[in-house]
Amino acid sequence: MEVIHESWLIRFLKWLTRVLLFTFMMTLCLSSILLFSLLYLRSQPLPPFQMQETTVIYSADGDIIDHIHEGQNRTFIPIEELPPYLLQAFIAVEDQRFYQHFGFDLKRIAGAIVANIRNRSYVEGASTITQQLARNLYLDHSKTWERKLKEALYTIQLELHLSKTDILEHYLNQIYFGHSAYGVEAAANLYFGKSARELTLAESALLAGIPKGPRYYSPLLNYANAKSRQELILHLMEEQGYITAAEREEALAAPLTLISPEKHRQDANLAPYFRDFVRQQTLERYGITEDVFDHGGLRIYTTLDADMQRLAENLLERHLPADRPLQGALLAIDPRTGYIKAMVGGRNYGQSQFNRVLAERQPGSSIKPFLYYMALEHGFTPVTLMKSEPTTFTYDNGRATYTPRNFNDRYANDYITLEQAIARSDNIYAVKTIMHVGEENFVHTLHQFGFERTFQPLPSLALGAQNVTLLEMVKGYSAFANQGVQAEPLAITRIEDRNGNVLVEEHPRLESILEPNNTFILNRMLEHVFAEGGTAYRVASVLNRPAAGKTGSTDTDAWMIGFTPQLAAGVWVGYDQNRLINHNNDGRLAATIWAHFLEGALAGQPPALFPVPDGVVGAYINPENGLLATEHCPVKRLLYFKKGTEPVEICTEHLPHEDTVPEAVQVDEAASFWQHLKQWWTKPNGHELPQS
Repeated sequence: MEVIHESWLIRFLKWLTRVLLFTFMMTLCLSSILLFSLLYLRSQPLPPFQMQETTVIYSADGDIIDHIHEGQNRTFIPIEELPPYLLQAFIAVEDQRFYQHFGFDLKRIAGAIVANIRNRSYVEGASTITQQLARNLYLDHSKTWERKLKEALYTIQLELHLSKTDILEHYLNQIYFGHSAYGVEAAANLYFGKSARELTLAESALLAGIPKGPRYYSPLLNYANAKSRQELILHLMEEQGYITAAEREEALAAPLTLISPEKHRQDANLAPYFRDFVRQQTLERYGITEDVFDHGGLRIYTTLDADMQRLAENLLERHLPADRPLQGALLAIDPRTGYIKAMVGGRNYGQSQFNRVLAERQPGSSIKPFLYYMALEHGFTPVTLMKSEPTTFTYDNGRATYTPRNFNDRYANDYITLEQAIARSDNIYAVKTIMHVGEENFVHTLHQFGFERTFQPLPSLALGAQNVTLLEMVKGYSAFANQGVQAEPLAITRIEDRNGNVLVEEHPRLESILEPNNTFILNRMLEHVFAEGGTAYRVASVLNRPAAGKTGSTDTDAWMIGFTPQLAAGVWVGYDQNRLINHNNDGRLAATIWAHFLEGALAGQPPALFPVPDGVVGAYINPENGLLATEHCPVKRLLYFKKGTEPVEICTEHLPHEDTVPEAVQVDEAASFWQHLKQWWTKPNGHELPQS
């Protein structure tokens, strides 16, 4: 018996030895395979992934005017800039052992299996933050075994290549929060109108609950569900020691100020034509690719004044009639910097994305200030006389004729001054001027003002019979507003990449193109366009500050362009298909919109006058004959001249007696400055400008 027992024991020990040896060898083999697999996965770089980020466009005062994205609104934010309780809220609800596991939470997996078996359905998941990140970066959300295997491999690679901090950072910038918002920064802006840096504990807990079901837990769609999940997350944070019971209660009771969907729609609708212009400038002027613009997370800082832009859009909507397809455009530029402050390219962007600020149209008489500036350089003065009467002009060495007409065939049939020709927009005077100074010279002058196009040197050019854009016109007028210094129009001041590196930085580009004395003399004459008898007199009552400008009209267009030292603005009104415009009704809208915009845009700024430069003198003139006015002249207008060119002859038409010694009214520059400012503020019933 002892022999048999011993034999059995030997056989058992031999079998056990073989089993243990086999187990050891299998363990060694599997460990080797696992080790080599891990080493292989560690040696392989992470599969490339491109996190699409939203390009954000800002107004001059820092307001967001657009988010550029194609389906994924995402703004990357470094994890070190996030509040600790935001990170803790996500870890508490999504993966409480995040810092202890190696991508897979085995305890959580076992618990989920038991729960699902008990309920005979899939009621609980066990995905860690790393697994979720792997799925979001590289895979879809199908439930196949192939997808699950790939997810496991990618999860291991993420853990091998990235630190826990990096994984959490990518996760928080990747996950979906509903309403096209990806990542915590976009979500914070969407729901609370603030950066994720500024989130409170209550707001952080609310956001952490949304990714489980972005539609079901969106506070904009299901506030009660969102609050219920917020309460759960705060309870979990307390259980895991992140917050105290008092902090939980305080956060749960804290009010949540959500941004309404209507506010998002309003913001999305602001300045659509300007946003297109910014895109065009970014791609064409600065050479940034379309893919980077759409997905690269750029920060584009613009010159737009959001308040001025809203005013401009509202004015066009209010004044353009709804019963016909009359179009309009408005552009405003700060003449001191060239910064575009407002741009409206049409009445309805949803119906037409064509930007009429860039459309080529005939400017009519609004071209004349450029001509008259040139005339001043050629020796004209505000009292240079030429006869206004029906005239046929011969040009091209006698081979061609041109017969312009005044509006409604109104002619003085007498000599008028340059100042009167500007105020009344006399066409005969303008054509005589271009014939005097030379058509080729006027083409050169237009190029001097920044018009980058070819003009035909014809007499009709004096009446704006060749195409320009509203952008070119306002740019040209801005040189008048800035005492002869022209600023290149700018829409963008800075572009940064997603990491804050500056790609583009713009500063005002200033060039002195005009002689200051002639500029000032012309500006004072352009103010008289708003005086009684001037073509813009009908809108004078709207203005409570000195302004200069010029109207323009063709059979199909109406223009009003003008300025103060602080702002240059232009308005165009007309039809897209060159349909004739009714100037007694629709044609007057350009000046109306312009006046309301200028006054509203500058409502918070005090009125400003153009400083009188050295070398310029003022004189009171009888505007009917261009002579020095006496105290007996019924109408006296203060005009300015270069020293030595002012009139010396005194008007004698209104003397009470033949033996009265005529004496010209003297100019007190200091007094006239304040009188001029006061008279703009105290127009009688707003209906008449001073004859000064």
